[in-house]
Amino acid sequence: MNVQTRDVNTLEAGMLAIGRAARDAAVAMREASTARKNKALEAAADALRADEADILAANDIDMKAATERNLSPAMLDRLKLDAKRIDATARSVADVANLPDPVGRELARWKRPNGLDISRIATPIGVIGIIYESRPNVTADAGALCLKSGNVAILRGGSESLHSSRAIHTALVRGLEAAGLPDAAIQLVPTTDRAAVGHMLAGLNGAIDLIVPRGGKSLVARVQSEARVPVLAHLEGICHTYVHEKADLAMARQIVLNAKMRRTGVCGATETLLIDRTILETHLCPILGDLVAAGCEIRGDDEVCRVYPSAKPATEDDWRTEYLDAIIAVRSVGGVEDAIRHIAAYGSQHTECIVTEDIRVAERFLAGLDSAIVMHNASTQFADGGEFGMGAEIGIGTGKLHARGPVGVEQLTTFKYVVRGAGQTRA
Repeated sequence: MNVQTRDVNTLEAGMLAIGRAARDAAVAMREASTARKNKALEAAADALRADEADILAANDIDMKAATERNLSPAMLDRLKLDAKRIDATARSVADVANLPDPVGRELARWKRPNGLDISRIATPIGVIGIIYESRPNVTADAGALCLKSGNVAILRGGSESLHSSRAIHTALVRGLEAAGLPDAAIQLVPTTDRAAVGHMLAGLNGAIDLIVPRGGKSLVARVQSEARVPVLAHLEGICHTYVHEKADLAMARQIVLNAKMRRTGVCGATETLLIDRTILETHLCPILGDLVAAGCEIRGDDEVCRVYPSAKPATEDDWRTEYLDAIIAVRSVGGVEDAIRHIAAYGSQHTECIVTEDIRVAERFLAGLDSAIVMHNASTQFADGGEFGMGAEIGIGTGKLHARGPVGVEQLTTFKYVVRGAGQTRA
């Protein structure tokens, strides 16, 4: 056996061992009490704060390597940790502990004429594989959400965040140990070898019940193409903000600026601005002026470029692009129906917002779109599990099955039917 073959076999054996440990841990997690899960989360939050210096030192290693690799500013922003972000991550973990336990909830109950008592009860999914890229905070968010929902997590972070993720994972394991829960309930894949992802997508010999990818278009496309287990994913976040002719200008300026520039690298950032033709002369220049002053590049259609000549001409590809950067595509439309048609044609069914004082038009917009999240007079950057009161999220689901929008603890459960009888037999 040559060295390369031996390495391949060693990787496969290691990944299968992770899968077996996860499956064993799933038995304990399925029956773990609410008190024990909460204790683990609270201890993990304390450990994250106590380990701040170690986490920052690990993140510094990742940031230096990422800078040398010339990663984009958006990727660097996703990767970077500081004291404030670590504290926010710890608070997010603690917030998950304060959420109601989703396991064991009675979702429905009814009685049949023959006396059978039937109930539908929420249960953990089992073992969830999470594959993500540069955001090290996903390690904590995904681990915490899986823990509270009684699931086991197998985490495979990106190579650029390896040291940061390891430091965060260490704190999570300390939380599990403090509560007497198995260490294998939250495992971090120890290698950056891309072949490890392939083993996860194959299911680790039946160990993995669900794969959740969180990253760029190429990662999600690979997962959806190769996975042999169910996938919960969104492909990209091409989010829209539509400024209707009855929009309050001050509100529109505030919302658009925040929706685009608060953090350009998040999936809820607005990528395309739609604005009614009837207000181009009054609303367009103030809104775009705010964006430019904040460092945003404008790409507009012919009418936008006419009113705002410094905008670059937009191409057809701009309407389909998730920039994750300080760039926005701007198009004029002929009213709410035109805006709905544009979003239906070019959007990714993630998050859309209308800014208007006309409630009737707002309701038409909210009803006319099939996106996972639709908003009225609020920044698209609220597309986040924490902002929805879910404590954290494992991602934003844009598919039609199981979970849509922020995926929190409730969305990480499935259900079973419990049937209680008194000796009934079927004729």
